[in-house]
Amino acid sequence: MQMDDRKLRILRAIIDDYILTGVPVGSRTISRKYETNLSSATIRNEMSDLEELGFLDQPHVSAGRIPSAKAYRLYVDSLLQAGIIPDNSAESVLSHFSGRVHQMEDVIDHAARVLSSLTQYTAVVLSPKGMEPRLQTIQMVPVSAGSALVVIVTDQGVIRDSVIHISPEVDGDTLYAISRTLTNELRGCTLSGACKALPDLIARMEGNDEVLRGLYGYFTEGQQQPRSPHVAVGGTSNMLSYPEYSDMDKARTFLSLMETRDKLADIIRGSGELAFTVRIGPETGVPEMADCSIVTATYSTRGGQQGTIGVIGPTRMRYSRVISILNMMGHELTDMFTGDNGDGDQK
Repeated sequence: MQMDDRKLRILRAIIDDYILTGVPVGSRTISRKYETNLSSATIRNEMSDLEELGFLDQPHVSAGRIPSAKAYRLYVDSLLQAGIIPDNSAESVLSHFSGRVHQMEDVIDHAARVLSSLTQYTAVVLSPKGMEPRLQTIQMVPVSAGSALVVIVTDQGVIRDSVIHISPEVDGDTLYAISRTLTNELRGCTLSGACKALPDLIARMEGNDEVLRGLYGYFTEGQQQPRSPHVAVGGTSNMLSYPEYSDMDKARTFLSLMETRDKLADIIRGSGELAFTVRIGPETGVPEMADCSIVTATYSTRGGQQGTIGVIGPTRMRYSRVISILNMMGHELTDMFTGDNGDGDQK
């Protein structure tokens, strides 16, 4: 028995209808809504063949059919082979990411909220995993007597800011001169490299000891912070609105997994560095996600590191829309973290 064009059309119609309704699909539904030139009996026979081929399941004897994980895999592969179909809602991603880049963690948290809102599924966004960011510029400006704001831009396009204590006698011109010297001396250094270089700078730049020591404490604190990726999750409760998670035990298991950030990062990043990956049901390799699909994409930073954005939803998720939105989100995050405002394709 072979998969011919008619079987493919009927299978796609079943998947499209089940994605929209979540209700097992019968032959009459397909005949009435999708294949009006075919009788219910003909469609019923084709559905029996599709079930025998492993593409359909029948929850109950008298019920219609639902797509299997094998069917979704065929469906998704055909979508990816045909190319990403633009989705109008994906354009709204752009309106959420205008303006200067602030701290990477803030951008990632915001991206997770936007992604979950646009897809109505659960979104996970991971910061890049790789080398420590390197300093590009250091700026200090007085904010009050005895304190200054430090703004550091790294090669990842990330801005870190903090307030340090300084002598009340230090004015804005002095801070500007120190900032320029530090930028020239430390550009290209990692935080750990800056920590090693600062003691020598403190000895050379007499009269500014308090400012430099405050900056040294800031660098040391940043260096000691854990380097594990930042994991932002948005729309966890979105999954509870789908009938697949109306069972309390299943819902509780899913919510518990969402709280385990390290494991969640491993699951999302397990897709490797491909532009897009789609793992369906058992393909996730996670028993708690046997009824879920995970779609992921990547974004890049100026330093060449890659972060991951992902959407977790029921296996009957709207794959075409999710992939389109992830594509747009990946472009936008890459542009933000590389300083590129062009329209080039995502790498």
